[in-house]
Amino acid sequence: MMTAIFVLCAVIGGTILVCQFVLTLVGFGHDVGELAHDVSVDVHTDTGADAHDGTDHHADESGQHGSSWLFGVISFRTLVAASAFFGLAGLASDSAGFGLPLQMLIAIASGAGAMFAVHALVKQMGRLTQDQTLKVQRAIGHVGTVYIPIPAQKASAGKIQLSLQNRVVEYEAITGGDEKLPTGSKVRVIAVRGSVLEVEPVGSG
Repeated sequence: MMTAIFVLCAVIGGTILVCQFVLTLVGFGHDVGELAHDVSVDVHTDTGADAHDGTDHHADESGQHGSSWLFGVISFRTLVAASAFFGLAGLASDSAGFGLPLQMLIAIASGAGAMFAVHALVKQMGRLTQDQTLKVQRAIGHVGTVYIPIPAQKASAGKIQLSLQNRVVEYEAITGGDEKLPTGSKVRVIAVRGSVLEVEPVGSG
């Protein structure tokens, strides 16, 4: 019976895990974990509602904090990873001839470990994305050099190179001016539009 459960968890969890990985590679991975946001919102909404029902919730504030932290870890991604590794570890334990209690212990520990590992990885990826965004914002005020001409009136984007945080980087850039900015022009970054910089010729304004 448990072998069938292990197989089911490994197949379903592993399949979804592979699909998530492929979707991430092609640029859709961010949308796959929306359940995590939904769970978090539901938890905070329910907690907020309890605050107005007249009950004394201060007595178990620490319990609520622990519960909120746990629900912060639980998401579609982490549950899929937990299911896959629970099944795989259970099957490996079964193949090794371990007794059922030890199989369950190893499977649960592996599933929990995978869940927390994926949670930590997702958080780290979020921090890296945020750091990259902040890095782009720091480009405002910096002077760079056009190396792919930038059409006038924001018609389309060219590219510039500039030194940012002791590195030479390149970004797509647009200009709202009336003149095209040719290769080699010196420009100043005046705004950031997503990942595209808005620039003006040095000396203007």
